[in-house]
Amino acid sequence: MKIKGVDAKEILDSRKEKTILVSIKTNVGDFSASSPSGKSTGRHEKKSYKKDLENDVQTIKKFSDYFSEEVLEKFEDLRRVEDIIEGHVGANTMFAFESAILKAIAKEKSKEVWEIVNINNNKFPRLVGNCIGGGKHSSLPKKPDFQEFLLIPKVNSVKKSFEIIKKAKEKIEYFLKKKDEKFQGGKTDENAWATALNEKEILDILKEVKLPLGLDIAASSFYKRKRYNYENPRLKRSEEEHFTYLVNLIKNFDVFYIEDPFGEEDFESFAKLLKKFPYKLIVGDDLITTNLKRFEKAIKMKSVNAIIVKPNQIGSLIEVKNVCGLAKKNNISLVFSHRSGETEENILADLAFGFEADFFKCGIEGDVREGKIKRLVEIEKSFASLTY
Repeated sequence: MKIKGVDAKEILDSRKEKTILVSIKTNVGDFSASSPSGKSTGRHEKKSYKKDLENDVQTIKKFSDYFSEEVLEKFEDLRRVEDIIEGHVGANTMFAFESAILKAIAKEKSKEVWEIVNINNNKFPRLVGNCIGGGKHSSLPKKPDFQEFLLIPKVNSVKKSFEIIKKAKEKIEYFLKKKDEKFQGGKTDENAWATALNEKEILDILKEVKLPLGLDIAASSFYKRKRYNYENPRLKRSEEEHFTYLVNLIKNFDVFYIEDPFGEEDFESFAKLLKKFPYKLIVGDDLITTNLKRFEKAIKMKSVNAIIVKPNQIGSLIEVKNVCGLAKKNNISLVFSHRSGETEENILADLAFGFEADFFKCGIEGDVREGKIKRLVEIEKSFASLTY
């Protein structure tokens, strides 16, 4: 596959905020891909754009002629692309560009994108559905301090799992109306239910659906000056008090999945929690930000047994592959995740399957989120009929 031209433009994500779409002209057709954007971002994420979005759009256009002599045939050829533009654009732009290239390579090879990543996978990830939201994802004046309350069915079929979490979310609406007198069916920017209830009240409700439960605590968002500053109800917990509180929640509500339970620099507390609950998933997102060096530190300190992978946090899909390889080598679960500001781009499903993700975190409702799950269902449906 040869690139004949490169273009880029601004588009709006699901939060109606600007993000980038990169288009390429090739000898096998025209292809494009867009990047999501996050609201709850880790301090160590790569910058979305070198200077700003407008500058990246202009930069990528200037590089159009640089690829005319490049022949790209396999995933590893993305390295040559990165050698040309790395340092000139940000992570969002890099991710969108490389995604468009993978689509073109797949087209030329008459394959699916996931096959370009890894033709040998045969395992599908479990869905992680965001059912109730709080923190930075909710616009309510009173809301839960934790960012996401998650449902994680343990079934073999992606399609069946999707049906289960959609029905569970409908059931939970009924309980929210009974328990939260101000609840009117409002939703967060990830299409999860928005409520004024606190985390204990929500976990009480979620027990009713009898599914494995998860929390994205996003603790960095309310950690300041060695205190965890809760607002619902308002109180300041010391680091030790916060740790004890989480231990009690995990025990009392049998929470299976715990993401970002502490501040994004606190590798030690992550390790302490994992040591206490070695059979739960202690998941690093802001702690690691799909960054290989930070992941190596987390492994050395035994801080996590699961890692969030958000490709646009790092931009480079070569680096994503390195992170996934290190996770597999160290028996650490991979959780491929959407962002709060999503687009119609669904390549995340192909990447998750291709990189052998253990979990796929992509909300439950909304076109831009359902589209990614439906793409995974499509891969599942067609997988059995594929022959190599």
